[in-house]
This record gives sequence, C-alpha cells and structure tokens, in this order.
Amino acid sequence: MESWMAEVSTETRGPVCLVRYANPPRHYMTAEGAGLMLAAVQAAVADPAIRVLVLTGTEDVFVRHYDVAEIAAIGEAVQAGQLKPEDFERGGFADMIRAVFESPKPVIAAINGVCMGGGFELALACDLRIAGNQVPLIGLPETRIGIFPGGGGTQRLPRMIGEARALEFILRGQTVDAEGALTLGLVNAVAADPVSDALKIAAELSARGAEGLAHAKRLVRGALTWGLEDGTREEQHGFHAVLKSESAMAAMKDFLATGEDITR
Repeated sequence: MESWMAEVSTETRGPVCLVRYANPPRHYMTAEGAGLMLAAVQAAVADPAIRVLVLTGTEDVFVRHYDVAEIAAIGEAVQAGQLKPEDFERGGFADMIRAVFESPKPVIAAINGVCMGGGFELALACDLRIAGNQVPLIGLPETRIGIFPGGGGTQRLPRMIGEARALEFILRGQTVDAEGALTLGLVNAVAADPVSDALKIAAELSARGAEGLAHAKRLVRGALTWGLEDGTREEQHGFHAVLKSESAMAAMKDFLATGEDITR
C-alpha cells in the first residue's frame, strides 16, 4: 500500500486566510488531512482579524477524492461490528465539513484542479466555488465503486441543482469539466486563475460588515429547511441583532454622510 503525508498550509493576506491542501502524489483526502484542515479552518474562524477563508489545493488537484483504502478499512470495521451508524456523525472528515459549512465567515473554494468525491463535497460545503477553466474533473463518482457520497453530497447537491439533476449526477457517478460544472450550476464561475479570482471576491467580502454576512449565511441556509413563517421570524430577529452592531451602524451612517450610490 502506498503511503503519503497530508499537509495543510495557511497564508494570511490581510483579512483573508488562504488554506491550501496537499497530499502528494495523488492528493487524496484522508483522516489525517481532514484533521489538519479542520484545525486550520477552526483557527481562521477564531481569529478576529480574518474575515474570509479561501480553500484550494496544489499541483492541479483541489482534492482528488477521499482515500478509498481508508474507506475500505472503515468498512471492515463496520462489518466487524466495531462502528455504529452514529459513529459516522462525528470524526475528522465529518467535523471538517461541518466546520466549513457552519463557519460564520464566508468560505470560498478555489477549485484549481481535479475535484471529485470527498473533495467535491468539501467544495459543496463552501459558500462560493470558482473553478479553473482547465479543470478536467469535478463530480461525485462514488457509485462506480459500490458506495455513494457520504460527506453531505446527497443532501447539498439537490439543494443546489434540484432533485432530478442531482439524482442523475449521483446515481450515474458523473464527472464534468469546469465548463460543464458551470452549466449545471455546480460552480459560481470559471476563471483562468481561480485562486486569484477567489482572493478578489474575498477582498470584496472582507470589506462588508461581518455580522451582516454571518446572519445572511445562516438565514439563507435555514431557508431551505424552515417554513416561511419561521424563516421570516428568524430573519426579523437577525435584523434586530445586526442593528445592535456598532460596525453596521457605522457603515450605514458613513453611507448617508457620503451620499454614495449603494449599487456602486
């Protein structure tokens, strides 16, 4: 069996934290790698100086997919009765995906290369996805090896592209290139340099009120599960909370003082 060592590096660019995953030569996600990513994400979320996170990979790979050898070993533990269903609710990969998805700060996936399986599930947990225009493979091919997306893919993809398209995509284990992903709505944009474009968007978002962005994220996500009455109530409570923020009041007063056009 091949062995390799995952590495996660972080680079601070003003209020933006660029988190880069590497696990050469194949750049699989592993339990070790997920733990390192979790630690990096948690540190960035806890740092008040960081306003936006950008996640990317190395060597033309975002994350190829989760290490199948690790999944097979987990399967042997399941068959031996050593793991229960609830054990899958927590753990390195599940906790890492949850930390990305629940981050109050915006998280952008700069998909610099191959992004499949658990790698794409990580991208799906982000708020925005920018793919490089030369990326050849984005998707969820798990059914090709007898399993299915187990890191949130079956739940997040239908919310993104609808049930019918998600069913076909997942059941057939489809992968597409960057332009195909854009056509399906899997990514928000395609760029020659996805990291550069993601950093530009991150810089834009970092200039916005942190409280407003955090409430907006929480409410938009909740809209997919709350009823309309509950959702609007949550929105009203959130609006009340953000108006208690000194930064929000300062931003509005500055806008009124300058007389600028809000659309610019």
